[in-house]
Amino acid sequence: MRVRQGVSVGALGLALMGCGVQPTGVIGTGESASGPTRGVRMYYASASGLRGVPTRHQEFDSLSGVMKLFFQGPSADQRRDGLTNLLELPGFQVSGTGTRVTVRLEDSYAGTGRDQGTGQLVCTLARAQSVLDPKVRTDDVEVTVRQPDSADLGPYRCAEFLDG
Repeated sequence: MRVRQGVSVGALGLALMGCGVQPTGVIGTGESASGPTRGVRMYYASASGLRGVPTRHQEFDSLSGVMKLFFQGPSADQRRDGLTNLLELPGFQVSGTGTRVTVRLEDSYAGTGRDQGTGQLVCTLARAQSVLDPKVRTDDVEVTVRQPDSADLGPYRCAEFLDG
């Protein structure tokens, strides 16, 4: 009985090994995916930290256009999910070149520079700059906030405001 079982198991093993599938070499399929999606994201505050929200079907040609959409705030569904906008900038100009983004304020900034509101600004602008200039990685963008009567804040990188 044991001999029959051994022969059966051996025959089954040989049958499975000879199923006709031949090994192949490496097949080139182009560049692999890397990092997060490339679209613009708005960063809003939540109880658990900043959360990036992708913009859908939105075209931008400037950082000012991104900020205009940002200040419309999270959608009703996003607010129900606990997202909010903590950032207030009464008057500002924003510009970016390469990995540098500068926000020039008309009045003093209410944030501390290390708060979620500042994080919203930095991460939203860093992501937008990397979309507007595809040679720039989001992680490399530095955002500086210039105040009229106080010291500059930054430069900051988005990673400084994200958990993990």
